[in-house]
Amino acid sequence: MMREALLACLLTVGVASGQAPAKAPTFEVASVRAVPPGKEGMTDTVSYEGGSFVVKNATLEFMINIAYEVPPWNILGKPDWLAVRQYDVSARPEGETGMTYETMRPMLQQLLQQRFHLAVHRETQKRAGYALVVAKGGVRLKAGKEGGKQNYIMANGIRGGGVSLSVLATMLAIPLGKPVMDRTETKGIYEVDLHFAPENSPDSTLPSLFTALEEQAGLKLEPQKVPVGMLVIDHAESEPTEN
Repeated sequence: MMREALLACLLTVGVASGQAPAKAPTFEVASVRAVPPGKEGMTDTVSYEGGSFVVKNATLEFMINIAYEVPPWNILGKPDWLAVRQYDVSARPEGETGMTYETMRPMLQQLLQQRFHLAVHRETQKRAGYALVVAKGGVRLKAGKEGGKQNYIMANGIRGGGVSLSVLATMLAIPLGKPVMDRTETKGIYEVDLHFAPENSPDSTLPSLFTALEEQAGLKLEPQKVPVGMLVIDHAESEPTEN
């Protein structure tokens, strides 16, 4: 699976799941190894529900994306190597309990703090982005249901069976590369099946994302400055401490 698709799935799961619990277990055993130069590859599948957190060829930026639920463009103070150096990580929590997305995130945060001496803080800034609003004629999406079909973001489309418009706004930020704020004031869960031309594909017969959103979903994007939660990196080290 492509890195962007992995990130999109994890971020949208996080939006739907809510906040992490106040107290969570820690990783009891963890292996963090730098991938040798020349051996780098595509980020391999993230696994966490089977009782272990496992990812291969992952940059520290990617792991920060997951741990702090923040996309790459919302990270400030990034050293040059953050999105280049790759690592293999395998970690298991204390006891026999499994992991959910909510319990995995604080454990991964702690792991990054321990092994990479990662220090961060959050701040809010106004950034150029888009407001998601209802187009003339109203929303054109079918009603969905909680726990519907899994959400997917691909080069030429967005699909999901149980998507709120706030989650759709988060999904739209992935192909747009800019923040999207839900300002539809519309509640409910919907089925989404958008088909649009991939970026930099002038010969595609599909409409642009903007046109597809209006024609297929009854929604539109308005350029606007929106408040964005930024994650600021105060310190990070490229060489992880020993296992």
